[in-house]
Amino acid sequence: QFFKPKINVHMRIFVSTVLAMNLLAVRGFPLSLRRGLVPSFIASGATTQSSRSTTRLFSVRGGADEPFPTWSFRQPCKTVEISPVPTTSVTVSTSPASSVSSTATSLKIIAAYGNGEDDDADFVLPSQAEPLASTFESFREDFKNGTSAGSALPVVTLPDASRLTLVALGGDKDSKATKAAAKKLASSVAGFAKSHKATSISVSAPSEFLTPEALKAFTVTLYSEMYTDNRYRSGEDVKDPYEKLESVTFHDSDGGLGDVGGIEAAVSQATSLAAGSSLTKDLVNSPPNVLNPLSLASCARQIASESGGCMKAKVMDAKECEAMGMGAYLGVARGSETEPQFIHLTYTPPKGEAAKKLGIVGKGLTFDAGGYNIKTAMMELMKFDMGGSAAVLGAAKAVSLIKPENVEIHFIVASCENMINEKAMRPGDILTASNGKTIEVLNTDAEGRLTMADALVYVDKTVGADKIIELSTLTGACMVALGDGMAGLWATDDDLATGLEGASKESGDKIWRMPLEDSYREQLKSKIADMSNLGGKYGGGITPA
Repeated sequence: QFFKPKINVHMRIFVSTVLAMNLLAVRGFPLSLRRGLVPSFIASGATTQSSRSTTRLFSVRGGADEPFPTWSFRQPCKTVEISPVPTTSVTVSTSPASSVSSTATSLKIIAAYGNGEDDDADFVLPSQAEPLASTFESFREDFKNGTSAGSALPVVTLPDASRLTLVALGGDKDSKATKAAAKKLASSVAGFAKSHKATSISVSAPSEFLTPEALKAFTVTLYSEMYTDNRYRSGEDVKDPYEKLESVTFHDSDGGLGDVGGIEAAVSQATSLAAGSSLTKDLVNSPPNVLNPLSLASCARQIASESGGCMKAKVMDAKECEAMGMGAYLGVARGSETEPQFIHLTYTPPKGEAAKKLGIVGKGLTFDAGGYNIKTAMMELMKFDMGGSAAVLGAAKAVSLIKPENVEIHFIVASCENMINEKAMRPGDILTASNGKTIEVLNTDAEGRLTMADALVYVDKTVGADKIIELSTLTGACMVALGDGMAGLWATDDDLATGLEGASKESGDKIWRMPLEDSYREQLKSKIADMSNLGGKYGGGITPA
């Protein structure tokens, strides 16, 4: 560890961007939910021509065939384009008489549970779908209890020219299985919308499925499936398979619909989470000649300007960071033509005082060439080394829309590039962090921990956060240990770790808690400085933490 925190509950976690939207689920931070759909995230001065159109923020284009001005020779790009959030509405019909057979939609879906453990029992259609039973008579043998959640029968065209299909919800009806089924149903709905170019979809489902938790999971997954990035395409290559989909409406198939208000609030929260998730994806996908520290800082300012006053943005340049003694962070930034930008977004609840103060810190290397220890593989993918900062800004966007109560949240990103020029740090350099600790640079490609050192000192000493969560694409050693489908979690606060593990299970984004072995600190000893920035051959996921 680069510093010894004075606060009693302090946590440092190195995880991938998959947990960004689940930070809100940490216990102890209640959410104040808003109703209504999320507005598109568009930079100031931009306009849209339709709900799914794409706005160019770099400059005004005279025609669709003109080249994209993603950069200029003399100065780096200062803005980044963000895709509009889908405006497809997700609603639940409150009329118990609603019937999928009489609903005027282009695609009708019957969602139904199987028969539990009774494999020999005949499948029973929901009561309101019984008039359509003959249509599916020939498919009953295919729709047995063994059909997994999300699987579907072939789409059938009805006499009114609309189309109908049946989607399985599985045989289990407990809360966990229902949320999992909701996600699979959302994937099926998105697939049907794409293949059939549906403008509206009605889903008939049993009331026990129509819970706030299930509809929240459905909405988040649906919007995630609908994510489309056309920012760097032109002409015929610009494609949005979901542009015609206006609505997805659920109908209660058995008349037992309960908490309508809770469902509406859950869907509203889900659309806010989806807005943050979409922003995160856009930032990670952005090319490094567009997304650099300056344009990332511009994005942060835009989040604040669209927050309705609950979010404030502060961005410090190299001179200000130098005055604060951030030598570890600035040492990494010296090799780039683009000035480093230290981003600090502060969320304050609109009503009442905050009982807790949370710090969320993300690694912001918008491109990592490795420095003089230049990378020999995956160079073209190193734009994703700012995934931690994308997660943090995506979470900030969601927080600005949801507006949780009783908590003050600080979003911190020390953004820069790790490049090579005549000023770049060299192997053997000794850097001084803002807490006075000296660090011997044994490898310039172990740069993320240097930038995070000053960022964590800042959120601890300057912000004074009660709890700190850090997200970063810090080291490939974590992937060696856990593979590419799971993030590693290192923690000194068991309660917060438990909360995040619960959020992981809630979302399906997998994490695994890793050890903080004190004896491994020996690997970081330096002969001439307080510590080095690189451990030994083994335990490469633990020593950075």
